[in-house]
Amino acid sequence: MLTDSTELVKWWGPQGFTIPAAELNLAEGGRYHFRMRPPDGEPFHLSGEFLKIDPPWRMVYTPRWEEPTPDDRETVVDLSLGSTGSLGSTGTGTRLMLSQGPVLTEERLDFYRNGWTESFEKVQAVLDSRI
Repeated sequence: MLTDSTELVKWWGPQGFTIPAAELNLAEGGRYHFRMRPPDGEPFHLSGEFLKIDPPWRMVYTPRWEEPTPDDRETVVDLSLGSTGSLGSTGTGTRLMLSQGPVLTEERLDFYRNGWTESFEKVQAVLDSRI
């Protein structure tokens, strides 16, 4: 879900957003470029560099909005997977962990928090559809 572009585009971005194009060079120092389409509006672009890749467990990267706002600054995102231990008779679970920062304003913090929350809801929906 983190390192396969066909899986990544199924959940990346807030509710209603799609990723019509994704280019990934999943190697440390590799680049990525997404064209994202909001539900109502023109597409925009996100690109960056992978700082650390440990498939399928972890990716650390820098997101850069190609149409930045004055409140944007370069941040570092660290997405990783880990075991949650036992889930009873169903076996073990997986925990998705995220850190991102630093951000310049509370507005940008809310922007990222809401975007990630909705993205993770989409991850759960994709996983639930496979049960």
